[in-house]
Amino acid sequence: MLIGLITAIAASVCYGTGSVLQAVGSRKSARREAASAATAAAGVTQHGGPSLSSTAKAAMTWEFIVGTILDFVGFGLGALAARMLPLFLSQTVISANLVITAVLSVKMLGIRLSRKEWTSIAVVCGSLVLLATAAGHEGSGHTERATHWWLLIVSVALMVLGTVAVRLMGAGAAILAGLLSGLGFGALGVGVRILDGVDPFDLGTLLADPALYAILVAGIGGMYLHTVALQIGSVNGATAALVVGETVLPGLIGVVWLGDASRPGFAWVAIIGFVLAVAGAVAVAWYGKHEGESGTEPDASRPLVDTAR
Repeated sequence: MLIGLITAIAASVCYGTGSVLQAVGSRKSARREAASAATAAAGVTQHGGPSLSSTAKAAMTWEFIVGTILDFVGFGLGALAARMLPLFLSQTVISANLVITAVLSVKMLGIRLSRKEWTSIAVVCGSLVLLATAAGHEGSGHTERATHWWLLIVSVALMVLGTVAVRLMGAGAAILAGLLSGLGFGALGVGVRILDGVDPFDLGTLLADPALYAILVAGIGGMYLHTVALQIGSVNGATAALVVGETVLPGLIGVVWLGDASRPGFAWVAIIGFVLAVAGAVAVAWYGKHEGESGTEPDASRPLVDTAR
């Protein structure tokens, strides 16, 4: 249990730091493309989400590359934690990267957090303590093969829905993109838990398992949608929406279908902690979506990161 918690916390730090670095790269790229488009066609207003080319350009900035590397490290640590802890605990602890994201965004993105946002973040932190206290044993993770196929189908559907929504709604889809990316990462966590051919290792069984491809689709698609959400919306709002997506559904699936459980007599503590974690994340998403409106975003003429140090 202790090793699993340490692993989940380390994954959270990697994800949180990676999100801010990706936001720096994404927004820098988005501003460059906006300036280029304004020069090429002055007076023309663009609607819809960022283009695939702008997302690709964001992925070529050094900040985004380092952030992506941290995401891969976080993915490995998170996958390990998902096999060592109940999903409602591992996913929620990993989702505490919201706190890391919020704190680093103050320095690296010039965002000023309101008292309500800090209070919401404190609620998330307190709920994690409750969950850690109440967590019991993790379930076996053994499910019928049909479940593996359904996980793959749902993962594909989520990523397609997110991509279409971004193209049609533009900036209005920021929170939705964050939520769907979180659901993708949640599906990834479930896939890791039910994946066949891992223990004992059997390459043939592993490659034949639909859950493996669900992990790939959900992971890659979730990363793409998260990148887009960081380009078009609030970094804290998008990350908080991601927290809800990757916490609620996987936690419920772990309890209902995979046999995850709390300590005897601590079910009520786990429920309170879980509800508070989700409520706190929703609050951060709600208050954080107004970052850009309040004028606290760094000016486009200034660099997002002080490169002189």
